[in-house]
Amino acid sequence: MKPFAYVRPAALQEAVAAHGGRPGASYLAGGTNLVDLMKLGVERPDTLIDLTGLLSATVEETADGGLRIGAGVRNSDLAAHRLVRTRYPVLAQAILSGASAQLRNIATTGGNLLQRTRCPYFQDLTKPCNKREPGSGCGALDGVHRDHAVLGHSPQCIATNPSDMAVALAALGAEVDIEGPRGARTVPVTAFHRLPGDHPERDTVVEPGEIVTAVRVPPGPAGVPSRYRKARDRASYAFALASVAAVLDLDGGRVRRVALAFGGLAHRPWRATATEALLLGAEPAPDAVRQAVEAGLAEARPLRDNAYKVGLASNLACEVLDTLAQEQHG
Repeated sequence: MKPFAYVRPAALQEAVAAHGGRPGASYLAGGTNLVDLMKLGVERPDTLIDLTGLLSATVEETADGGLRIGAGVRNSDLAAHRLVRTRYPVLAQAILSGASAQLRNIATTGGNLLQRTRCPYFQDLTKPCNKREPGSGCGALDGVHRDHAVLGHSPQCIATNPSDMAVALAALGAEVDIEGPRGARTVPVTAFHRLPGDHPERDTVVEPGEIVTAVRVPPGPAGVPSRYRKARDRASYAFALASVAAVLDLDGGRVRRVALAFGGLAHRPWRATATEALLLGAEPAPDAVRQAVEAGLAEARPLRDNAYKVGLASNLACEVLDTLAQEQHG
């Protein structure tokens, strides 16, 4: 591991100043992703700025009935929080489907959103990777890409985002608070992660020196059905081949509110807005649900070895939406 300087600032603005937007500086929170990448030699910071104690580790109800989740909240604590379990079960389910209990006890909300892809070509220094080394090529494109993207990818990169939590937050319409050298700003979770385009090395819209400080979830009354479903190669400790986060609220047998987001298919959680538009106000009969879900996946561009993901994601979404509808029909 490359030697590095360690800085433990006393305040958030001191941390921002210590970072200075330098390419060699990195923020450290839980470290469950960063430290692994440092061991592999993928990340080689010359300075680590420790954010421990500087980020809020509390979940607070906002005046409008939503939640403000501090970036320092541990994943285990968030999944177990009473308001999350009762108002946003899809979020608790998503968190609990990711990683191991030991990792969830350390990983933070902000770190989860900022984690980098688990693409093996990104993690292997002997393989070309435009995300790790721009201009070197994408080894996965003509290599082994069974687990890779079918939506939003480019010739430069076909990696997927590994976060389960982010998929649920996308379905819930959450926003991310960010602070940095130019002040504070807020961005939707659905716009937080970038598609690769010609710059796959830029995972998110976070600028150098900026810090994720909180996640805001809009009001969610208790009892609105929601669910997270994940397909993976083994039952635990595996990343999604495809996943679905759904919210479905019926009124008189018709869809009053619906949200659907896919994971494991793209560089970011994929909000299926076409599906939502077709279902809103309609009766969620199985055939109508299937047609709407397929419309939401119409942009898919599968590669040589991962066309199965489109059907897998479609089946997952139909099953989840049908189940949520049946629960409300009683």
